[in-house]
Amino acid sequence: MNWLIHDYREDDLAAVVHLIDSTAELGQESVFSLAECITALTARQPAVVAVHDGAPIGAALAQVAGERAWVMRVAIAPAWRGRGLASALLRELERRLVEARVRRIAYVLPEEELLGEGLRNAGYERRPAAAYFEKTEPAAGSAAGSLEELGGRVLSSDLWDQVAGMTAEKQLIERRVVLPLAEPERAARHGVRPPRAITLFGPPGTGKTTFARAVASRLGWPFVELLPSRLADEGNLAAALREAFARIGELEQVLVFIDEVEEIAPVRGEGGDMSPVHGVTNELLKLIPGFRERDGRLLVCATNSVRSLDPAFLRTGRFDYVIPIGTPDAEARAAIWSRFALPSGRGDVDVAGLVAASERFSPADIEHAARLAAQAAFERDDAVPGATTADYLAAIEAGRPTVTAAMVEAFRADIGSHARL
Repeated sequence: MNWLIHDYREDDLAAVVHLIDSTAELGQESVFSLAECITALTARQPAVVAVHDGAPIGAALAQVAGERAWVMRVAIAPAWRGRGLASALLRELERRLVEARVRRIAYVLPEEELLGEGLRNAGYERRPAAAYFEKTEPAAGSAAGSLEELGGRVLSSDLWDQVAGMTAEKQLIERRVVLPLAEPERAARHGVRPPRAITLFGPPGTGKTTFARAVASRLGWPFVELLPSRLADEGNLAAALREAFARIGELEQVLVFIDEVEEIAPVRGEGGDMSPVHGVTNELLKLIPGFRERDGRLLVCATNSVRSLDPAFLRTGRFDYVIPIGTPDAEARAAIWSRFALPSGRGDVDVAGLVAASERFSPADIEHAARLAAQAAFERDDAVPGATTADYLAAIEAGRPTVTAAMVEAFRADIGSHARL
């Protein structure tokens, strides 16, 4: 395989339209017009794009209506015809359609056939007839069923771009995690093995969950969050965890997220008898190697207290990276405040003043303060819409940063003792 297939993105539009238009006379016709294809793409209907060396070489798109989908077009650059790319694009497109609970997938191809003389006499004009192909997916046992049972879903494709600020953390995760998984062909050329499991650690509210969701969005992979509390409701937590990973094994691609993982992987053997939680830790330690054996999957664990995790849990071989996610610095706070304050309708907000007043504020703290300021402006309902600098400063003063000075010091110490980048 010399290509990488990813979900259609907005910046693919020009290249995909060119592919559709330039291959229309090369035996790749469609009963759907170019305009209809463009409409489907801009409406975010399911579509996939194949890329080689950064250049789009193929695309497949569909239109969904209930449990039925119509494959509108499979367009392949001339130099790549006959190499199996069309089949690969269709497989990827079908996988996404199945995840969207589509059961009947139809493909309509033009086919030249003479129409009856009677139709002409009735005023009909000759058009190419249609060769109709339809594929029915099984209702049960599909990856979509497993994804639904796990409470997983495919996230919006723009979450990565919505991560404001946190530039250093974002660039690190982009280089170490996202790119090797998104560009396996390039990674293989350089002998890089894409990561299979990472841990994010840092004070509460700093964006660990946001980063996990954004990575899934960037990759176009389903996102499954395993909640220890929900698994515990099933009675035997270790057995529930084992069953969940068995279900996850039925998915072709997936990002699995476990938040507050210290609840199921705490330090073992600290005095007294082994607690029931230690049995869960042992089960998770046995499950991770099997999870790592297959491509197209990533385990992301998050914790507010990395020092509370069992050392065996974090060792190299289980987790590729242990990445700190701290409170945003001044530059990051400026980016986050700009995202909330500047589009509010007022251009006179003192972002620098908000940055100075919100030291130790996490992204979640800033979002909460921005919401309070917007609510104050809404209730006041001035002629000029939007919150003022005074509204934001009042909201900052009324709130309290989630992260204390002691937490910051502990986090810095944890970076030195636990981070693996």
